[in-house]
Amino acid sequence: MANYELVPFQNAPQLAREAARQWLDELQSIQCGQTGSGYSVALAGGRIAGDFFSAVTELAKGRNLFLDSVHFFWGDERCVPPDDPQSNYRLAREHMLEPLRIAQTQIHRIRGEEEPQKAARLASEELCAVLTKDSAGIPILDMVFLGMGEEGHTASLFPGDEQAQPAHGVYRAVVTPKPPPHRVTLDYAPLAVARQVWVLVSGADKERALKESLEFPQRTPLGRVLASRAQTRVLTDLPVISS
Repeated sequence: MANYELVPFQNAPQLAREAARQWLDELQSIQCGQTGSGYSVALAGGRIAGDFFSAVTELAKGRNLFLDSVHFFWGDERCVPPDDPQSNYRLAREHMLEPLRIAQTQIHRIRGEEEPQKAARLASEELCAVLTKDSAGIPILDMVFLGMGEEGHTASLFPGDEQAQPAHGVYRAVVTPKPPPHRVTLDYAPLAVARQVWVLVSGADKERALKESLEFPQRTPLGRVLASRAQTRVLTDLPVISS
């Protein structure tokens, strides 16, 4: 039995809008009877993430939904200033955080303008300060949104990067084959223990990598994430692939 749920869509706009609707439904359900309880989410970057953020903004405005208990983190960040066009934080800020008037106290960005090792350390400390941890000291996110690249990378975990996670590592600095090369990423352990992981995959050039990730565990970074978890939701506009 597959340890992932494959959810097909006809196109990227439908994927983004339905993912946004389902996430807001979940937030609304969790908040019923639990006013004030904290909720943590790590956001992705990329084109489909931008569409998702815009859909969340549009749909959230028509709901009686309180977002003041949601803490926003990032799965990865490019080592660029926060106003740089390549910044994952800027993408989320412009398309979702500012339009929904999310308070700065709820936003925990990775400081891409800092030296990468320092940025990773600061991001790890902040995540650990906000979240509860498992028995190994790994903070447990309620939700992580991931994308996937043409070669199967996810967050900024790329093929060929076999660095073992430190005993209490959460974020780490990496040098990637894609520009900008210097980045900070969540490591595999936080992705393994997150309560939910939703992977949004769009683009015909990613079909082969998605197939490999689903059929050959650990051949790609996304496949390694899937293999580490009991269940992951994969939302895609690519042809449905049998497990």
